[in-house]
Amino acid sequence: MSKHLQREIARIKKKILSLGALAEERSRMTMNAVESRDGAIAQKIIDSDWEIDEMEVDIEEECLKILALYQPVAVDLRFLVATIKINNDLERIGDEAVNIAERVLILAKRPPIPFGFDYTPMAQRVQSMLKLSLDALVNLDVDLAFKVITMDDEVDAIQVLAYDRIKEAIKAHPDRVGYLINLLLISRHLERIADHSTNIAEEVVYLIEGEIVRHGKYLEGA
Repeated sequence: MSKHLQREIARIKKKILSLGALAEERSRMTMNAVESRDGAIAQKIIDSDWEIDEMEVDIEEECLKILALYQPVAVDLRFLVATIKINNDLERIGDEAVNIAERVLILAKRPPIPFGFDYTPMAQRVQSMLKLSLDALVNLDVDLAFKVITMDDEVDAIQVLAYDRIKEAIKAHPDRVGYLINLLLISRHLERIADHSTNIAEEVVYLIEGEIVRHGKYLEGA
């Protein structure tokens, strides 16, 4: 039975890594859409969301089937629990990419206004966090996972800056509140992708060390 279990786990590993690659691709497309205000890219992201949704459901069903059939323990059980959670975070990253794409579609149809905030550094950090979290999963690299966790504060700080800049812009352009609110929502959705990437990194730590490090627990005793 152990040989069959390991075969099933190897198959799940391939599927979760494929989903990770797809979520990373969608995230990269989203960053490009934000920077270019390209409605065509945004529409493509929205239209292809079903692919991530279907993969997420398939992986969860496979994990539950393995749990029921083989009743795994120890590291195999940790792998399946972590995979179910990572699977959910990857699907949510796909949803956030769609949310951003919907904002870009609206912005692309309206004339731009002078606005002193560049989303590129935030987008680059978010993309880096997602890539590193998936690299940590592929390589089972706990140090890389902790690096992702510590990067989350940087994105939070940029999101606060975006909020302050948009608040100032609303005062200067009260007739363009709707446009500016969409810009604010983009920063919020980017920050949520960073949060989900952090969640993935935390699950990698759990998978490797069997220790739960959510809610800043990794800082205890530091």
